Amino acid sequence: MANNTKESNKVKDYLQLVKPSLSIMVVFSSVASYLLVPGIEENYSNPWLMSVLLFVGGMLVTGSANAINQVVEKDTDALMKRTAKRPVAAGRMSVTEGWAFAIICGVAGVGILGYYFNLLSAGLALFSLFLYAFVYTPLKKISAIAVLVGAVPGALPCLIGWTAGANELSTGGWVLFAIQFLWQFPHFWALAWMMDDDYKKAGFFMLPASDGRSKTSALQIMVYTAGIIPIGLLPYAFNMTGIVSAVIIILCGMYFMLRAIKLHNSLEVADARKLLYASFIYLPIVQLALLFDTV
Repeated sequence: MANNTKESNKVKDYLQLVKPSLSIMVVFSSVASYLLVPGIEENYSNPWLMSVLLFVGGMLVTGSANAINQVVEKDTDALMKRTAKRPVAAGRMSVTEGWAFAIICGVAGVGILGYYFNLLSAGLALFSLFLYAFVYTPLKKISAIAVLVGAVPGALPCLIGWTAGANELSTGGWVLFAIQFLWQFPHFWALAWMMDDDYKKAGFFMLPASDGRSKTSALQIMVYTAGIIPIGLLPYAFNMTGIVSAVIIILCGMYFMLRAIKLHNSLEVADARKLLYASFIYLPIVQLALLFDTV
């Protein structure tokens, strides 16, 4: 019984390294982008089976990046309430074990993409992993520009999925990348607003203005959120999808914008939390709308 409990706890620790809820949302964008490639059925005889392989490969790469992040930030994680119970920060897992897990997952994930799809998607996945783990992660302690840098690997799953299906970096992939890239700014900043006190303890610079939870930060959040509305219409403008998804995207963007306006008016943590929830709602709905309204 004790061994079963120990094994169960170890599995939970590995899941914490991967951050499954966040990873699933990120990898879903890759699968959605793959399925949006025109003529995907002609490129692959069974695109749905390939979607599963893409999902598995993407989860492994994303899990690797998240694991490296937790190993590198173990000391700062220990200072913050939200992250203090993570396995490496809490001392339940050694740094060596964390690195081993990250390397195995990374190699396996990139290998799946390279073997079953193409070297272009595998290369993008490797670049994304490197940028997130070794550039964005240490940059968080230096400058708020880390959010800009982190938005690149955060949006690259769209390009990875697109190139996995199309075997080229074409317009459709860049359009999907642009939507997810811009989405990340209000998403990250809403979380940073909520966690500002914790982040200060760890020495992280995450909010857009140096004065923290201020009108200046809230204004920038509002401006970036407003930009999501026209950017979200690019798939329609490039004839990737139809009018139905365009209307849905506008409505989602308006709701997203409303939450950003509320935060600007109140500067309250409660409204930052609602903005974060709005970001979680926006992205999957938009991607599903695009999938079901493909031209």
